[in-house]
Amino acid sequence: MKTYQMTIGLGVALLALTAALAQTQAPAVADGLAENPVYKKNCAKCHGKTATGRHFGGPSLSSEKAAAASADDLKNMIANGKGRMPKFASKLTAEEIDALVQQIEKLNKK
Repeated sequence: MKTYQMTIGLGVALLALTAALAQTQAPAVADGLAENPVYKKNCAKCHGKTATGRHFGGPSLSSEKAAAASADDLKNMIANGKGRMPKFASKLTAEEIDALVQQIEKLNKK
């Protein structure tokens, strides 16, 4: 009987965790970043489909660190790369980079 109760308790906890994770991924979709074709093609493979980051990949774009970065810092990181992030200056137009920066900033204002 105790095993049955533990299994049910674990299932409920897992369900609650899944619901919490789903709620944390929603802002990027709501703000359009995850729907941006430029993001989907160039950024999602490292930063995740919902911009929440990926283990051993790019960090979350909805974080304190991203929120603290200025628009110029974000543009510079996208254009020139940083750490393991590649340069995108030759792959994206200035307008595409500006749009990504605006969407990242909007994502972090909530």
